[in-house]
Amino acid sequence: MNTPEWLKPGIYGGIVGGIAVTVIGFGWAGWSTAGGASRLAQTAAAEQTVAALVPVCLAMSTTDPERVSKIATIQQATSPRRRDALIATGWATMPGSDAPNRDLATACLAALELPAA
Repeated sequence: MNTPEWLKPGIYGGIVGGIAVTVIGFGWAGWSTAGGASRLAQTAAAEQTVAALVPVCLAMSTTDPERVSKIATIQQATSPRRRDALIATGWATMPGSDAPNRDLATACLAALELPAA
C-alpha cells in the first residue's frame, strides 16, 4: 500500500498544531481546568465573605466597652503580633462561631487604620 507523500507532514503538523493550541490556550488565553476554576471560585468566595464581615468586626469594636484598652494593646504589639492581639479582643470571632477567623482579623486590622508600631 502506498501512502500519499503529504500524509506524514500533515500528521506531524496536526500533532504540533494541537500541542501549540493547548499551550497557548492554557498559558496565554486563560483556559483552566475544572479543578483550577473550582479553587479560583473558592478563593474568591472566601475573600468576598471576609470583605462582607469586616463591617461586623468594626461594629463589634465600636460597641465594645473596653475598646480604648484593647486598641492600646493592639497598638503596643509589634506588627507581626497585631493580628494575634486583635484576635484576642474577640472582634474577629463572628456570632455563632467558636473560633476566630484569621483572614477577617487581618482585614479588620487594616480597616481600623491604626498607626504603625
